[in-house]
Amino acid sequence: MSSATRVLVTGAGGQVGVDLVDVLGARTPLGADSTFNPDGRSVREGEFEVVGLTRHELDVTNRDAVLGSLRNVRPDVIVHLAAYTAVDKAEEDTEICYAVNARGTESMSLAARDVGAHLITISTDYVFNGEKGAAYVETDQPSPLNVYGASKLEGEELCLSSDTIVRTSWVMGVRGKNVVHVMVDRAQSGEVVRFVDDQMGTVTAASDLARSLVTMVRERPGGLWHVANSGATTWFDIATYVGRLLGRTEDFATPIATSDLSPASLATRPPRSDLDTSKFTARWTSLPPWRDAVGRLVRDRSRREMTP
Repeated sequence: MSSATRVLVTGAGGQVGVDLVDVLGARTPLGADSTFNPDGRSVREGEFEVVGLTRHELDVTNRDAVLGSLRNVRPDVIVHLAAYTAVDKAEEDTEICYAVNARGTESMSLAARDVGAHLITISTDYVFNGEKGAAYVETDQPSPLNVYGASKLEGEELCLSSDTIVRTSWVMGVRGKNVVHVMVDRAQSGEVVRFVDDQMGTVTAASDLARSLVTMVRERPGGLWHVANSGATTWFDIATYVGRLLGRTEDFATPIATSDLSPASLATRPPRSDLDTSKFTARWTSLPPWRDAVGRLVRDRSRREMTP
């Protein structure tokens, strides 16, 4: 029997991190589709040896600490999830955002090479400006509109060519803070909501992304990959769907324009940044449709308080 693959997960306390640690440990996280196996193989118990580090346990802006951790753990693969993700706050915390997303990723890439590990790091659809008018493929030219997207793009550019870079978008997990939880709370309390209908993107369930990352841990493909649930949508459409699932009528969600947001967002969002995942689908299989992903999140969120 072959030895277990040792995987180091940074940002292990985040909404993707908790799901990834579960999946690597052959457990099914909340909100997951237990039948979704992109490579056609279930995760075996003992297949992976997982070391998860939260942001409190590893400061990715400290290059010496990063190298020291990797030399201590000696992983075969690193899944680098630690990131600065407060998109609006980043407009004012530019230095910190770049320290985490750009230089922190560079440190992880260099340290991975030092210990002979393969790096898988996460980027974003916000590297694009939304002017293409169609879904973005991996070869499209990035042109970020905000500090967060620019910092993630610089992180991509500081990676080695052998690293695997996964761009994803609109990530939402059962065990995480995201806008779908707000939608559910409002729907269940009898309130109404207003969401923009002029920003189009792709939903990514944290559990589906986690299972996709396991496939990449196994195969270590290298290069750029777009990974998201299938089908483009808007925040208004998501809110309408959540309301419908919870028995609310069509007046639950009202569409508004981004320009009508009050207060206005500090960061400029691309009007259309949906990701074309054909490359991933051609090699493995497509992620489930976004409605399926959101439905699972709504279904399982009531169980999150009972789950450690």
